[in-house]
Amino acid sequence: MVLGSVSDWLSPSIPNKLVDDGRKARSSAMESVRSLPDMKEKRAAQEVEEVDHEMARPPYIHAILAGGIGGTTGDMLMHSLDTVKTRQQGDPHMPPKYTSMGNTYHTIWRQEGIARGLYGGVQPAFVGSFLGTCAFFGTYEWSKRLMIDNGITPSISYFAAGLFADLAAAPVYVPSEVLKTRLQLQGRHNNPFFNSGYNYRSTLDAARTIVRTEGFGALFYGYKATLWRDLPFSALQFAFYEEEREMAKRYMGSQNIGLPLEILTAASAGGMAGVITTPLDVVKTRIQTQQPSTSLNPAPTPKAPLSPSSTSKHSTPPISSKASTPSNRPISTSSPSTTLKAHGAATLDTSSVIRGLRIIYQTEGIWGCFRGVGPRGVWTSVQSGTMLVLYQTLLKYFEQMSNPDAAL
Repeated sequence: MVLGSVSDWLSPSIPNKLVDDGRKARSSAMESVRSLPDMKEKRAAQEVEEVDHEMARPPYIHAILAGGIGGTTGDMLMHSLDTVKTRQQGDPHMPPKYTSMGNTYHTIWRQEGIARGLYGGVQPAFVGSFLGTCAFFGTYEWSKRLMIDNGITPSISYFAAGLFADLAAAPVYVPSEVLKTRLQLQGRHNNPFFNSGYNYRSTLDAARTIVRTEGFGALFYGYKATLWRDLPFSALQFAFYEEEREMAKRYMGSQNIGLPLEILTAASAGGMAGVITTPLDVVKTRIQTQQPSTSLNPAPTPKAPLSPSSTSKHSTPPISSKASTPSNRPISTSSPSTTLKAHGAATLDTSSVIRGLRIIYQTEGIWGCFRGVGPRGVWTSVQSGTMLVLYQTLLKYFEQMSNPDAAL
């Protein structure tokens, strides 16, 4: 009896314990099952964040058109400031005619006007900008996607894609850059306010004169120097831009970062890249605006044996300007001992970028390498901001036009 009552008293506790354990197991299993969707959502959100740069790949034609329109708009908007930068970097006068950015802008506007002064060389700049940026953005999107699809780190892909894109755009861009730079430096035809050494009647006349007197290859003067400047500039610009946009998206917690952050990321990326590459821009401008005829034509230099007193700034310039062709550039390529060094006109008797940088640094110091950094920093910031914000805006517009249902 005692054993029976003890067994009856003990036996109910065992099933109850098993039942309780079973309920707990089932409840924990149910909780884990319920938590699976949350874990999947978190994992999916992480994956979306990781591949965000590839979630909305625009069609190539959209990227090409948006880039061409955005890039050309930015270049045209800032062309006058680019003229200021070119005048400061290529100013052959001593003492310098142009000093600060504001002084240069006001002087050109007051003396030469807008169309022929501040916007000199705008026609080749327009054509070269549109064709060049179309080629640039098409190549950039293609190479970026190719590298990311093959497992290359996005930051490296952005940097390398910028290099490849500018390499593809350079054959179109460089001839227009030569024409634009010379016409910017010249100003208007028969300019009485600034003696640049050039006197072209128009863009077509400039192209014909250069080909006739210097050969077709002269349209590609400074090709290597342009690549030295633009390849690192584009690589840095787009590496900065893509990384800053990713940071802005994480900060906002959304794919749409808003117009203020779009402008900030685009402008800061271009400005930083522009300031860093200013020395390369100085060398490029000097090489493209000096004439090889000065170094290849030593015949009209009987003044070399003269005494130092006869090589003053009052006697040398008239001889050089009349003994040579009208397109002769006052940037000297003769011996430093027989030539008066002008402000901003070091004796670059070379097409080597490294040697050119060394010459400028030795003769003008570190600030000579950064001549025009103010206009260039402002120009690249505003131009980059305009181009990249328009690029993103036009991509969204093209997508809405191609998928009207998705916009609803």
